[in-house]
Amino acid sequence: MTTMQPSLTYTRFAPSPTGELHLGHAFSACFAARAGGGQFILRIDDIDHTRCKPAFTEKIFNDLAWLGLQWRKPVRYQSDRLESYREALETLAKKELVYPCFLTRKEVNALLSAPQYDGTAKASMQEAIPAVERRRRENSGIAPAWRLRTTAALEEVGELTWHDAACGIDVPIDMANFGDVVIARKDISTSYHLSVVVDDAMDGITLVTRGEDLKASSHLHRLLQGLLGLGTPDYLHHRLLTDSTGRRLAKRDKSASIAKLRRDGHTADAVLSMMPEIILP
Repeated sequence: MTTMQPSLTYTRFAPSPTGELHLGHAFSACFAARAGGGQFILRIDDIDHTRCKPAFTEKIFNDLAWLGLQWRKPVRYQSDRLESYREALETLAKKELVYPCFLTRKEVNALLSAPQYDGTAKASMQEAIPAVERRRRENSGIAPAWRLRTTAALEEVGELTWHDAACGIDVPIDMANFGDVVIARKDISTSYHLSVVVDDAMDGITLVTRGEDLKASSHLHRLLQGLLGLGTPDYLHHRLLTDSTGRRLAKRDKSASIAKLRRDGHTADAVLSMMPEIILP
């Protein structure tokens, strides 16, 4: 695995081609560009083959270029890195830090809503179904998800911190609200969490800029970096953009899409002016 020399600040913008970019995405891209000294690494998060479409990838390129944003070449595609994610999962498996989970989504939801669930942590799912049924599902060829043995993982790495660049402090990792989190989905053999830490290492990212909704994920990502022997970037989380009702912007909000605003006659400068001022620490 090759990494860049961290002589410059390397940030990244990693949209999923599952719909059109909206103002919130544009703000996140502008934020990454500002923090990265004018450019960012563009990474297309296209591992979800059921939802991602090449047409949306082209629209991402067009929207970013129209806004005047620049990115480092070449563009990275997560779909080109499935083998690297598989190797990372195998590394964890060899350390006996993951286990297969054959539960359905409905079964997981039922367990988490059970009266005996105290709500302080997502319980281990390894013994959630009888061993006989677990073996039956395994022998039937059902593909499992893979969950992290979080307690064992924490014992493996000891005390770790991640650097919050907004506050200028090192934050001790806290996995209390994660439990045995899924790090490889059954349909694509990886997850956002696993792929993003592998990607950031491969791309030499020194500063991760992203929305504050992902701030809690920094604890898990730092843990995975420790388990896989990867370096860790600093983290800088920005505010989320909302609509007039205070609801976070999403791809379903067609009226706020960059393409729609452009079709309605807005200039790039006008669209940029709709976003809050970017203030870096």
